Amino acid sequence: MKIMERDKELEDLVLNECLVSAVGLTDKNLQIGIRGDPSLRETTFARKRYKSDVDNVFNDLMPHLTDLLLRRSTYRLYIGFNNGEIRTNSVFDPFRLEIHSADKLTDPHYIERHFPEIDYDDKVQVITDIYQSMDQSGIYDRLPDYWRRIITKRNNSWTAMAKEDASLILSKLDSLREIQEYYLRNISVCIMQSVVRIQFNCDGTQLVRSKDFKQFIDDNIPTE
Repeated sequence: MKIMERDKELEDLVLNECLVSAVGLTDKNLQIGIRGDPSLRETTFARKRYKSDVDNVFNDLMPHLTDLLLRRSTYRLYIGFNNGEIRTNSVFDPFRLEIHSADKLTDPHYIERHFPEIDYDDKVQVITDIYQSMDQSGIYDRLPDYWRRIITKRNNSWTAMAKEDASLILSKLDSLREIQEYYLRNISVCIMQSVVRIQFNCDGTQLVRSKDFKQFIDDNIPTE
């Protein structure tokens, strides 16, 4: 009995200790702010926004980034506004990180070469199939009981980011970038975790659940 109680305690710790757990953000943590280097906070207003490589090609770039997430193989997308670095993860090669320069991603031929087309629902199904394949391989048998329960629960109940939420997030990047004092530095969107990771020019990081992103925008972007 004590072993079972300890096992359940470990399961609860794993699910509640980290900021984004194996099953994502909880209902208690719809949005999380992580404080960072205080020196960044103190010098926020002295560090004026400069026009980056992403800014220079923004209008041409954004339709392609939306295409990557909604109609092509990318399931995780990182956009570095300050350094012009775009990171992608593909469902066809899920354990490898790819890094692209922003200007390259404005070229339709480059997009065609590097990112195979796949319907959004089919992409979600590929992720589901990969987890099922891992389950059937017996690899999870190597895990402690509490981790097997977590993985089973996650695999049986996970839902991908809604397509309309993904589209909304990408459509608001220009607004986040144009905030006068606290402009966007980088953002990461992952359709399988339904979590948006955002960093501004001030310190720290914001973690927002995708379905709450509209509320985040309403709360943080002033309207005329």
